[in-house]
Amino acid sequence: MMTPLRYVVLVLGIIISLHYILSFTHEGYGQATSIGNIKQKIGGSGTHVPPYKVPLAEDYYVKPNITSPQGRKANATIVMLARNGDINGVTFSMKQLENNWNNKYHYPYVFLNDQPFSQEFKDRVATVTSSEIKFGLIPTEHWKQPDSIDEEKATKEREKMVANNVIYGGSVPYRNMCRFNSGFFFRHPLLADYKYYWRPDVKFFCDIDYDPFLVMEDQNKVYGFTVSLYEYEATIPTLWKATKEFIDKHPEYLPKDNAMQFISDDGGNTYNRCHFWSNFEIGDLDFWRGEAYMKYFTHLDEAGGFYYERWGDAPVHSIGAALFAKKDQIHFFHDIGYRHEPFQHCPQGAAHKKGKCYCDPKQNFDYEWYSCLNRYDKMFF
Repeated sequence: MMTPLRYVVLVLGIIISLHYILSFTHEGYGQATSIGNIKQKIGGSGTHVPPYKVPLAEDYYVKPNITSPQGRKANATIVMLARNGDINGVTFSMKQLENNWNNKYHYPYVFLNDQPFSQEFKDRVATVTSSEIKFGLIPTEHWKQPDSIDEEKATKEREKMVANNVIYGGSVPYRNMCRFNSGFFFRHPLLADYKYYWRPDVKFFCDIDYDPFLVMEDQNKVYGFTVSLYEYEATIPTLWKATKEFIDKHPEYLPKDNAMQFISDDGGNTYNRCHFWSNFEIGDLDFWRGEAYMKYFTHLDEAGGFYYERWGDAPVHSIGAALFAKKDQIHFFHDIGYRHEPFQHCPQGAAHKKGKCYCDPKQNFDYEWYSCLNRYDKMFF
């Protein structure tokens, strides 16, 4: 039986680990922003965003379109949001993905940045893959804090979070990133012609000898994950309140067999904080572009929680997928070994052997006390 002291130590360990995760994953975007210079860094044109006024791509590398070993490919791309300073982490993740999968399937890459990519960044990522690469600039109105936000109120809330040691509680750039990933990345013109995307990050343990995009396409999936866990409650105190307001206005958007059971233990009255970890995310771009999710994001954006609190794209995507997709359209990629510190999914049994996985199957987060995978399983049994 867990003693109170051990429980406290475990919780502190989770919080410290998550701080490390976020600092590694979003290098640059999560840097703390001092209250004194906030007003010089924000901008934007409000919640309702005009069409893009930027070129489709600032640069690209066109390489041979090599046939997949399965004889066909999905209309899909690998997407990475990065800054120039992230180059070491980016190339490490790419090399992992290439060695274990994409050197056989040759899906293209799309890199997005709120600043122009350096030539060094472009050249280094081009050495890692034989696939096509495109580099896109995020327009200011999709990135910066919108004018609709009450900056005085937002500043006070950031100060409270800093005082309470909330992860990235004082960072406006981190909030910009979360809002962009929640409601704008799938609108970028470089993604306009694609149906599916994969956001990969960090370490892959196993050979992937099939095409996950074709799994999505052939089985009518809209969202794929490997790790699920509970969100940090202090970052989303009113997210579910805003969500319930939307559900009450638009019950027609919720299919009968949705995944509400994954995110709520009482039929939608409260949010249990379970979410899919978006460091690994395979999804249907058209799902996010659809009427239900687009209206849901607009509702959240107008509520201001991305800036008055610190709503992350992982819980927003997870709630959107759970509410507006059918539960059997959400797929657990159990055979893809993956790690992002400090959590890892290591395939079990036959899947471990088939994938030639080198992770220790005993080091597996799937059913640890902070994991939500058991809630996902219960939807189908």
